[in-house]
Amino acid sequence: MPENHHGSRTQLAADRLRQLIIAGDLRPGQRLSERELGEYVHGLSRTPLREALKVLAAEGLVTISPNRGATVTALSVSEVEDILELIVGLEGLAVERACQRISDAGLAAMEVLHRQLHECFRDGRLMDYFETNQRIHQMLVDAAGNRELSRLYAGECARIRRYRYAGNRQHARWERAIAEHDQMFLALTERDGPLLREMLRAHHRNGWRTARNLVAEELGVEDTADGEGGRY
Repeated sequence: MPENHHGSRTQLAADRLRQLIIAGDLRPGQRLSERELGEYVHGLSRTPLREALKVLAAEGLVTISPNRGATVTALSVSEVEDILELIVGLEGLAVERACQRISDAGLAAMEVLHRQLHECFRDGRLMDYFETNQRIHQMLVDAAGNRELSRLYAGECARIRRYRYAGNRQHARWERAIAEHDQMFLALTERDGPLLREMLRAHHRNGWRTARNLVAEELGVEDTADGEGGRY
């Protein structure tokens, strides 16, 4: 089998398993046996499945250990908040510079993604919405022109995709999120960095207020946060 064909099969498996983890079909702490995974990703041999698990382990979505094999990574509520705090901080570092540096072509590309976001919302395609949303946030950070910041941001976002997706499973939150994106896009077009930074912080805080209860329930722990939803 040509090497690039093997690579494409590995990528296919990784993409499929990643979506299953993000959507909650494969749950935190669940053991990932190759036999059971074959039921989710049909027609693939063990080799691309094993390689796919390594890809997801590098992203932090899967944990591979000698004793238990591969399991879906389970983060505590506190660990998710720690990572989210870092993500918000990294965005805050990026957005003011991004507003100054982003080109007209960059704004046009962002507008295309923003329209796609609305299309996904209108059609009820939550996974497509989520992936487009992730691209928008990453593009905004990339516009700052700091490669190391972009790399660190992408890595930390990958680790908590599962938990950020959970918030928009409640339609009322999803409706608010799309409205917040409209306001943030307007701030970007006006190149108002300080306003956009505060909008982004509020956007993450509002999403986590919804997601936190779902995550705590999924992990089987009591959510002891106050009405403000923990740190966010």
